[in-house]
Amino acid sequence: CTVKTCWMRLPTFRSVGDALKDRFDGASRVMMPNTEVEAPVQRNDAAPHRVPRRDRYRFQLRPHNPDHKTPGVKDLVYLEPSPGFCEKNPRLGIPGTHGRACNDTSIGV
Repeated sequence: CTVKTCWMRLPTFRSVGDALKDRFDGASRVMMPNTEVEAPVQRNDAAPHRVPRRDRYRFQLRPHNPDHKTPGVKDLVYLEPSPGFCEKNPRLGIPGTHGRACNDTSIGV
């Protein structure tokens, strides 16, 4: 009797972080289309409220800036820009940087 054990090898934490950072830096702001989202086709089954997975996301994200390309399926997208963290914003729970220097243009590295 022989046993063969195979181990999957993951990339280093640094390479995963670098790949995520590249995606984050290249993220595209998009708009959610209201008119293109169609109601799902009515089905006659036990769960009429459920939408088939293939139909769940049948809409096209449009870039916020019309000069930019439409994002692909693997592109990272966002709907709203992140808030600034230099200024205090109690509503969002952002304490700000009172008493410290803050650089809004820093790349955060």
